[in-house]
Amino acid sequence: MKSLLSPQPSLPTHITEPRINLSRSKVTSSLRFDRDRWIGRKKCGLTLNAVLDPATIDQFGISESELVNPAVSTSYRSSKLPKPNQTVLDAQARVCTGPTQTKPLSEDQAFKVFDTILRSARGELKDEEQVSKAQLGAFFAAMTIRANAFPEATQWSEGEKHAVSNFWPHLVRALPSDVIFIADPEGSIMGVGSSIGPQYVGNGTSDMRLVGALREVLAGGHLGYEEVQGVLRDVLPFKFEDNKCSSGVSETLLSAFLIGQRMNRETDRELKAYCLAFDDQLGSWALGLAPVADVRSLTHYGEPYDGNTRFFRSTLFVAAVRSCYGESSLLHGVEWMPPKGGITEEQMLKFMGANTRLTPLQAKELLEDEELGFAYVSQREACPSLYSLIGLREHIKKRPPLATTEKVQQFVKARGREAIVTGFYHEGYEEPLLMLMKRRGVHSGLVVKGEEGALSMTTKFRSVNASKGLPVNYCSGFRSLSMDSAFELDGVSRQNFKTEVNAKDFGFEPTDTPRTDRSVSKNIELGLGALHGQKGPAYDRIVLNAGMVDHLLGCDGAEDVSTALDRAREAIDSGKALKKLLNYIRVSQKMR
Repeated sequence: MKSLLSPQPSLPTHITEPRINLSRSKVTSSLRFDRDRWIGRKKCGLTLNAVLDPATIDQFGISESELVNPAVSTSYRSSKLPKPNQTVLDAQARVCTGPTQTKPLSEDQAFKVFDTILRSARGELKDEEQVSKAQLGAFFAAMTIRANAFPEATQWSEGEKHAVSNFWPHLVRALPSDVIFIADPEGSIMGVGSSIGPQYVGNGTSDMRLVGALREVLAGGHLGYEEVQGVLRDVLPFKFEDNKCSSGVSETLLSAFLIGQRMNRETDRELKAYCLAFDDQLGSWALGLAPVADVRSLTHYGEPYDGNTRFFRSTLFVAAVRSCYGESSLLHGVEWMPPKGGITEEQMLKFMGANTRLTPLQAKELLEDEELGFAYVSQREACPSLYSLIGLREHIKKRPPLATTEKVQQFVKARGREAIVTGFYHEGYEEPLLMLMKRRGVHSGLVVKGEEGALSMTTKFRSVNASKGLPVNYCSGFRSLSMDSAFELDGVSRQNFKTEVNAKDFGFEPTDTPRTDRSVSKNIELGLGALHGQKGPAYDRIVLNAGMVDHLLGCDGAEDVSTALDRAREAIDSGKALKKLLNYIRVSQKMR
């Protein structure tokens, strides 16, 4: 199969783990690289050494307790974020999810959770043992939605009912009114009559619209586009300081709203409203003033922001490959994001010494640089108020609607063709993602069910015992048939497609995906080894994802799959892709 769309028509690179040298004085880690060995001039491999420099540490006044190992993804979590109560968080993992995925608590689990909440409300728990406002909002919203709208199998278990009957008479006297409202908005769920829920309107004007919207959400209902937009306008900008939202909205109510919308499975109109939240935060987008790069083609890569915890993450290295033949890529994300807290592009770039604090305008300059051709923008720089939600997102445990819409962004635009590529895991989100891409007005869009819900396709053979539903390597998308047709609304000019990519059909030997298990340095080792020409599973995945994305998006010169794959291999084997990545690190460092 030469085309999935057209009906007819050197030396291995070795990377050592960071060497950490502790001293009695205050210390921090700073990465030092031997650039000549990086480029391979001495042909002796690449070594990454994390050297602790006491003088640098003293300069910044960082304590030993803040010392982290930059080779592990979990170390990138900010120590300034308050940790959630683990007992309640574990319960949230079971109940703050969809109507078929929810796992009701056993009686022992439920008693333990409600006892923890009661003791926290009475002030008997301190510091990290306390149950946060966000946790209370998310947990009780989940309990209410399950009681009101979920199928019988995922409604309250007998053990949960028993726990509620035992603890609620005490909780109703200890919990604040906004939590009581969320737990029993109509005064009919908990078995102990209370007028607080039915009469609750919030503690100020900023709460009023949110409370009204929550009544619908907690009943399992959906909101109109304007309703969601109104709520988001009231609470924007999202900025939390000292555990308080600067807009004055209740953190408890906001958490309940975000997790409730996700549990009810957002409609297209609700997702559109969340997507616009990014535009509103950037301000100038509404006037069409986003930076515009003078490039003929730009692909926006929307990897899940919470990273990979198990398997090799290839997109950074794919971007370096595609830049070698004029296919520019803009990556975006964060350094660390719950719930997974896995390996991200920002962690890898930071570990290798690149500047990860570029503005969209600076990213535009890098995209236009022929020696580079790709760039990375952090949500921290592009949407700081939405970035400030990371702490709250950790405490609600499950992904909010923003986790879907943040993947479909254009922090920089292009004069030429534009495309968006993103990944998904749960079946049913592929069409909403494509809808959002079309709304962005891009020429082509692609969603991939990659491993871990990321966008990377695998060469792994699919077992007959694989999980039900859409298989890994399932792809769905669209592409425009002309440069000027991306903005047509009737859909006639777009070619839609769905396919399952079988790597074996294109000459790849089936191999298991390399494990990284949260090791940033291992992921870098695999990627740089591949760019240095080391053949193997990582090399194959980079080639597959570069060539197949080029083909599916309808990129120039990629009409034939085999030709597209050969072009990607040549970019690696010639050393051009490695040079592009090294140039990016060097040039980005100079931008301040």
